[in-house]
Amino acid sequence: MESLLPCYAHWKGQVLTSQELHELYEGLKTNSVTKYDYVLTVCDPVMGDKRNGEGSMYVPQDLLPEYRNRVVPEADIITPNQFEAELLSGRKIHSQEEALEERRVMDLLHCMGPDTVVITSSDLPSPQGSDYLITLGSQRMRKTDGSTVTQCIRMEMYKVDAVFVGTGDLFTAMLLAWTHKHPDNLKVACEKTVSAMQHVLQRNSRCVKADAGEGQKPSPAQLELRMVQSKRDIEDPEIVVQATVL
Repeated sequence: MESLLPCYAHWKGQVLTSQELHELYEGLKTNSVTKYDYVLTVCDPVMGDKRNGEGSMYVPQDLLPEYRNRVVPEADIITPNQFEAELLSGRKIHSQEEALEERRVMDLLHCMGPDTVVITSSDLPSPQGSDYLITLGSQRMRKTDGSTVTQCIRMEMYKVDAVFVGTGDLFTAMLLAWTHKHPDNLKVACEKTVSAMQHVLQRNSRCVKADAGEGQKPSPAQLELRMVQSKRDIEDPEIVVQATVL
């Protein structure tokens, strides 16, 4: 449970039961506020990650079938990291081809239900060096004749030397927003999402160094994203990371 929480020393709260969630929904329904274009969940899917080359799950192992069989099939867009994509598909990713080619990881994830899959981070090598992170995306679109076409993209972004709180939530929220603006162009949606992320993270890095002092360990509060200060970058980001259509 601690791995899912911000890096604060103390926290409060409880896990809601299905009945309690149902009661919340009934309250919304009573007030006629249950008509939404989208529902953004924090299950993107939050399952685990790799650290020092080794993968570990944040959630109990027995929840993996629930994600595969019940959660992911309900989603239109999923944003797993490489470790989570491997868990869901049951396939390891050692190369770009193993992620994107026919009947490989992306295809398996599409077959579960989502039309858009973005592997937000991977440990695949970048030609630009170890300071860069690879993001892979795949969007399955249905044509008027009923057939489908798939667009795949690759992005390389500069790593930020800090772990900020809320980056995953910001990424999924912006990808949803830019996919709404560009429903048939994953390249543009991802370019705007990742470029905005770069602007926000670079601003955070500068602020953290100024607030904590050079060489000093920042506090949890200092690692929170500067969302208000980044308003313009979020609304209209300058494209600083280009996507390659594969």
